Amino acid sequence: MMAMRGISWRKLRFRFDWTLTLAMLAIIAVGLVNLWSALQDRGPHLFSKQVSLFGVGLCVFLGVATFDYRTISRWAYVLYGVGVAMLVAVLLFGRVVGGARRWFDIGPMHVQPSEGVQLLTALALGKYLNDWPALEGRTFRHLAIPVAIVSAPVLLIARQPDLGTAFLIFLMFITIMLTARLKLKTLAAILGLAVISASPIWRYGLHEYQRKRVEALLNPHAAEAWQSRQALNAIGSGRFTGKGFLQATQIRVRRLPALWTDFPFAVWAEEWGFVGSLIVLAAYLFLILWVLKIASEARDRFGATVCVGVAALLFWHVAINIGMVIGVLPVVGVTLPLISYGGSSVLTVMAALGLVMNVSIRRFSY
Repeated sequence: MMAMRGISWRKLRFRFDWTLTLAMLAIIAVGLVNLWSALQDRGPHLFSKQVSLFGVGLCVFLGVATFDYRTISRWAYVLYGVGVAMLVAVLLFGRVVGGARRWFDIGPMHVQPSEGVQLLTALALGKYLNDWPALEGRTFRHLAIPVAIVSAPVLLIARQPDLGTAFLIFLMFITIMLTARLKLKTLAAILGLAVISASPIWRYGLHEYQRKRVEALLNPHAAEAWQSRQALNAIGSGRFTGKGFLQATQIRVRRLPALWTDFPFAVWAEEWGFVGSLIVLAAYLFLILWVLKIASEARDRFGATVCVGVAALLFWHVAINIGMVIGVLPVVGVTLPLISYGGSSVLTVMAALGLVMNVSIRRFSY
């Protein structure tokens, strides 16, 4: 019988983390129900395409879970380098949509490299922290390489421009480094540098439309706040228990754009109300906490760091997406994991959860 690093396929089956899998499938089910409602009168072919993407995603999930993650660790820097090269290539040869150059056209599919690079950056950070552990709290000297690792994708993605994804990778980096035993003064210095850099980034690093989106937070009547206003109308009209499946009216009467990509939570909240919204948030919270539980039981630093990175990506995706839907954050195009329509996002999240499954299966193997 074929074995992988001391684990037979039979043992692999019995160590399968069904809790992780069922939590993921529950959110996928919510996403498909919500997508059918959002697309019922606009593009049902997209629903079929999303179902197919989830089928491919399940294969990716199982495939990534099968390979020993310690083997993946040895290729972490190479995979990260490929991801950065793809970001450079998309800036040179990618398709321009709405003034942004973020996608490759591969046949009928549109591939967004920045989605996958989020996970590849977590792999590279995990590799570094595993290979170069600090005996005492980490200082700036220990942070030089991690900062370089995260800076390349952040700067390239911001150049596309995709401020939301760039900021999300930065938040993932901060979350991971908080687990790396940073000295308090080092953390304070990082936060201080972030505050100092805010002004030049605002003046020279943002496009005019991006500044207007941020300014719209202070002026909810501005034209740039129109999407958030309509999303809030939809959420409020759902009240406590919602209007029921396929009964949403505000999202259609107001013709809110990007219902199935940026604003799926508005659809869900109008149809299922406050109760349904709490259920979705509870499902995400459970999945994130379970991933962190697996991180705490990992047998090496690489596995633990990757799991923390995946938990951070899930958390910040959810927080930013719902924050922009309810109008407390600018609209930046960050998806809601496994609920928003989109192939690159779905495959990245399911590959990430496949890595977590990989760590979970092998936590008792050595």
